[in-house]
Amino acid sequence: MIERATIVKFDFTRWLPAIAKDSYQKTALSVVGVAAIGGLAFGPTAVAAPVTIGPHDAAIAAIDFATSNGGHDKQGATDDSGMTTGARDGKRGGGQPSREQLVPFGVQGAQSRIPLDDAQRDNAKAIIKAAKKTGVGDRGAVIGVATSLQESKLYNLGNLGASNDHDSEGLFQQRPSSGWGTPEQITDPDYAATAFFTALKNVDGWQNMPLSQAAQTVQVSAFPFAYAQWEDQAADIVQQLW
Repeated sequence: MIERATIVKFDFTRWLPAIAKDSYQKTALSVVGVAAIGGLAFGPTAVAAPVTIGPHDAAIAAIDFATSNGGHDKQGATDDSGMTTGARDGKRGGGQPSREQLVPFGVQGAQSRIPLDDAQRDNAKAIIKAAKKTGVGDRGAVIGVATSLQESKLYNLGNLGASNDHDSEGLFQQRPSSGWGTPEQITDPDYAATAFFTALKNVDGWQNMPLSQAAQTVQVSAFPFAYAQWEDQAADIVQQLW
């Protein structure tokens, strides 16, 4: 990663090859995932730290290869539900939160969507489970899922070697050096999501903030508005998996 003093425009089309950790067996497997090249996760107290932006030079060729087919040919990916292709017709089963609950302020700016494979859906379920456990509710779950979509595209990323953003790992690209936990802890989806929501609950008035503001207060990213692009898909994911 390259140290710079100014914030540059973020290229949302660049996907980094990544190592995803199995949610249950904690084994590493190679996938074409997405590293967080814009949003940087710092400590739970949201203390400012040096900002690093842009992909590592050595990763450019790998990024180009990973994005050559738009990431739509991954084994196990799906695009046949509102989680990836758009919201459904508004009909909800019992217990599903309404669109108004999930997106109370409307989406901000152009929205992005990606197909989800089984690993990504499992990680989304873990985030939603942690949202229920910590009491942040369905709106908190949307913020959490959108944040993870931005940071790791819902992959539980291990250390990416030379392409790693400092020591960031896991669904939220949390950093052990900033107090989020050990590498083993922050690559556990339940621990990572619980830590994120615990920090979110310490943000005064987060329930009344736009998604990008709430997420940014926790993550302290170089690209504070990048989270907003995932709100629509995150809401669909939460509505269907809640």
